[in-house]
Amino acid sequence: MKPDITEVIAYEIKKDIADRYFGFRKLIEQDKLDLEKEIRIHSFILEKRISFDLIRLYIILKDEELIDSFLSLTGIDKKQFYDPHFTQSATIRDRVFEGIKVRGLTRSGRFHHLAMDCYERLETHSEQYREKFAELQEANENIAEEIKVFYQQNDLGSIMGFLRSLGSSHKMGDLEGGMEIGMAQSLEKKMTIAPLLPIENYLPVIKPLPLLSHIAGDLKKLTDRAYKLHDKETLNFLTSKKMAASR
Repeated sequence: MKPDITEVIAYEIKKDIADRYFGFRKLIEQDKLDLEKEIRIHSFILEKRISFDLIRLYIILKDEELIDSFLSLTGIDKKQFYDPHFTQSATIRDRVFEGIKVRGLTRSGRFHHLAMDCYERLETHSEQYREKFAELQEANENIAEEIKVFYQQNDLGSIMGFLRSLGSSHKMGDLEGGMEIGMAQSLEKKMTIAPLLPIENYLPVIKPLPLLSHIAGDLKKLTDRAYKLHDKETLNFLTSKKMAASR
């Protein structure tokens, strides 16, 4: 028995719609996956670079009042990166200062140079982070625009209505009499592209930091006070060239 020509045509139309719709949808979903991967990588970089830079400065400043003054001076959000445990754990101290070299002739000089070098490193890493954040934000906006254009060119309501009309206009087995409500809702849900959340939902916003040259005097005053608070063992650790070279 030869198939009804209307069934063949209806099948080919639906296949063409599905191939075109899901083909474009797959490209957008791949763009979303690539962006999510970049966000995860950048989140790891944030943890390893900026957080380590800050923890070093917290350890150097030691006292929470001095840390608060430093955060106010730089505009850094305390909630994002601070934990009192950072300044109390020798294990954390050893880890974050691994490979960090010190310079200077006197112990106090090395201590102050260490603080300035740590801030300069933080400044560099924060700017790199902001540049990458802007790139990810632009990629996010481009994908959102792709989704918008995709729906403009592929009206989901019209497509579903057309598929229902095919089912009700022709004898097509299970589709005769139109698509069942549950089946239509399931297909519509499958065809929908989940919207993107803003990058801020995944990564923290970091404001531009003041240049070291603009805050060097105030930072030195803080480190002068911090230097007097450290015990001998900690000072030796933070200012020993031999220890820094061996780590």
